[in-house]
Amino acid sequence: MISSRVIIVNRLGLHARAAAKFIKIAKSYSCAIRIGRADDLELVDGKSIMRLMTLVAETGTVLVLETEGQQEQSAHDALTELIENKFWESE
Repeated sequence: MISSRVIIVNRLGLHARAAAKFIKIAKSYSCAIRIGRADDLELVDGKSIMRLMTLVAETGTVLVLETEGQQEQSAHDALTELIENKFWESE
């Protein structure tokens, strides 16, 4: 299992379009993906758009990202890169 903290840095936070990008990448990997607010520690299924939206992650929110299973490193790297690069949105 790989676990790390990531910070939402894009201006609009984890809104619907950003969440859809996250889900698209997450579903391309066979490993389990869990994500949650660091201040709550309740992790949700990172492949569920409904669960992801319940995080209400605004700019500056610290999240815990966990990947476990086959392709865990690749999935973790790809999702971390997406978040760190502001979900590839122009601001």
